[in-house]
Amino acid sequence: MLDLGFVRANLGLVEKNLRDRKLNPTELLGHFRITDERRREAITRMENSKERRNRLSEQVGALKKSGENSDALTLEIRDLKGEIADLEQSANSYDNELRLLLSRLPNILRDEVPAGASEADNKVVKEWGERRRFDFEPKPHWEIGEALGILDLERAAKLSGARFAVYMGAGARLERALISFMLDMHTHKHGYTEVLPPFMVNSKSLFGTGNLPKFAEDLFRCSDADAEAASRGEYKDNDHWLIPTAEVPVTNLFRDEILEEARLPISFTAYTPCFRAEAGAAGKDTRGIIRQHQFQKVELVKFTRPEDSDVQHERLTRDAEEILEALGLPYRRVLLSTADTGFSSAKTYDLEVWLPGQNLYREISSCSNFDAFQARRANIRYRPSGPKAKPEFVHTLNGSGLAVGRTWLAILENYQQADGSVQLPEILRPYMGGTDKIAREP
Repeated sequence: MLDLGFVRANLGLVEKNLRDRKLNPTELLGHFRITDERRREAITRMENSKERRNRLSEQVGALKKSGENSDALTLEIRDLKGEIADLEQSANSYDNELRLLLSRLPNILRDEVPAGASEADNKVVKEWGERRRFDFEPKPHWEIGEALGILDLERAAKLSGARFAVYMGAGARLERALISFMLDMHTHKHGYTEVLPPFMVNSKSLFGTGNLPKFAEDLFRCSDADAEAASRGEYKDNDHWLIPTAEVPVTNLFRDEILEEARLPISFTAYTPCFRAEAGAAGKDTRGIIRQHQFQKVELVKFTRPEDSDVQHERLTRDAEEILEALGLPYRRVLLSTADTGFSSAKTYDLEVWLPGQNLYREISSCSNFDAFQARRANIRYRPSGPKAKPEFVHTLNGSGLAVGRTWLAILENYQQADGSVQLPEILRPYMGGTDKIAREP
């Protein structure tokens, strides 16, 4: 969330940021300036009335002590109490209105984010690996998986509806192998601490990462969650939503806490299933397992000092890239444009893996620097070293390390063989019981 004082002092910049994101400043900012002025006016009048009440109270005490009549002043004090209560209510009302308005404003984009009208304006900043040349027509993963008997979308639809998958046999084991491999890589080589968080969180947690109130329709909520209350800025600590990503519970581990500077940076990795309603995805990616209501992911989350967040962003992105390189999957790094950068992010790299069966690159990880945006929403601060240093907001970062299902399908498409089998990357073979390929069982 943006700081109220920052928005007040930089309203032109905030409006430009909204236009750069292809959003409507008038719609999102509303009557910000008027509401802010009325709030400050109510607070000023309330403080003046309190000061007047206190002076009168002293005078009443002096009059009573000298035996003089204080009825007139007492009546004025009573009127001031009512006036103060009304002004306090008005100030609180304006404060709530501004808080809700601020909660709907996206983060300020970094200067290096390329201007653009859509994802077509994203900037490719790196490419790695050679695309394999096939001596046969490569197939998409849904055909490979079905032919091998390791992916069953039809029965998944019977169980749960569209956008679900059942992995069978070696397909299920490959999913498990990828999770273990990614966690081992991030903990043993990259130095992350593994976390296994809850798969359900409360509204306050989703507000902290920026998922509420804006993206309520993209979430699955339990029967005790109130989406309408969340839209009004009312966030509970005893309701439940299914997590859209491990970013939510892991980032909120330190909500309302002050960390010691010596602990930073803190790096966490977590495996979780993820649940997304995909409310805006009607008609998109209906074949295969690109866009699912439930999928598995290994997440990377960092908490850093502000001055370190750029370096840590590059490091986190590199940690995700090393998974792709170890698996021998060609990919590219893309710097997202102003129109494609997410609500909470100040700067995002997407890693896109090459899928020969579909003849295109697809996102497999988004690595974002949120600056203090999430930390301000979740009230996560650190105490800088120094005798008189005041607590400051940390910077938070996160990225997929990686989306497991998309890594699974990338292996099928990139390592498919002419006989229909799938060769396994060498680094995964110990996780697959030593086997070097997946073939159709007789």
